[in-house]
Amino acid sequence: MFLAFISWDPNPVIVDLFGFPIRWYGFFFALAFLAGFRVVSYMFKQEGRSTEQADQLLMYTMVATIVGARAGHYFFYEFPLLQADPLRFFIQMITPPFSGLASHGASIGLFLAFYLYSKKHPGMSYLYITDRIVPAVALAGFFIRMGNLMNSEIIGKPTELPWGFKFLRDTEFNPYGDPNLVLARHPSQLYEALSCLLIFAALMWFWSRKKQATQEGQMTGWFMIVLFTLRFFYEFLKENQSAFENNLTLNMGQILSIPAVLFGVIVLLYSHRKKNA
Repeated sequence: MFLAFISWDPNPVIVDLFGFPIRWYGFFFALAFLAGFRVVSYMFKQEGRSTEQADQLLMYTMVATIVGARAGHYFFYEFPLLQADPLRFFIQMITPPFSGLASHGASIGLFLAFYLYSKKHPGMSYLYITDRIVPAVALAGFFIRMGNLMNSEIIGKPTELPWGFKFLRDTEFNPYGDPNLVLARHPSQLYEALSCLLIFAALMWFWSRKKQATQEGQMTGWFMIVLFTLRFFYEFLKENQSAFENNLTLNMGQILSIPAVLFGVIVLLYSHRKKNA
């Protein structure tokens, strides 16, 4: 017998330590950096590079991810509020807990950070660095979306599919808290999490065939194309994150995914042209 839906009601707090709540989202966020670091360290070691270089890259990645994701959230989703009181939102942007993270903003921050990193390490080209980072980013995306799932946030639209989730702790679409009024919805967080995990596996397999001889830019290009093409279509199954998106033909996630895919295409074309030069 198939389930008509899945009741989802996890406590977002794992444990309370002396008044300080340890949350699932924070746990998965930390796990994303730890796992990503292990992946990059492994790739560097396999290619004869030092772990110190991976350590430095981790610092660039952490700062770029947090600053880029937070800034992106305010610029892309809450710009009117940012304009009204810039100082207040700047303080909120850099103050934990980091509630409100935009993956497109994180992508911009990361690519800028890797450019700066490549300038300090002449022995590694920009695309060489991004090719080694994108598997870690894909794996991190898996953990971040699992954190969203545990928070019952970024939920999908109503569905009658048997794997629909009833997010019992959601208050945005059930302000009265009545479990009888909760609709089964697409577990969009889970869709994206599993997609990121598959992308990670595919990238690691691709890299393992040639390692340092892998044509520069191919992994980065395919990562951007596949990830943000999926993101574009997944957005059709998700509720909008901000009210202003209700008046748009495409929501903000879809609008920002288009240049991300085009960037991936440009990188692939550049890589192919360089290979045949």
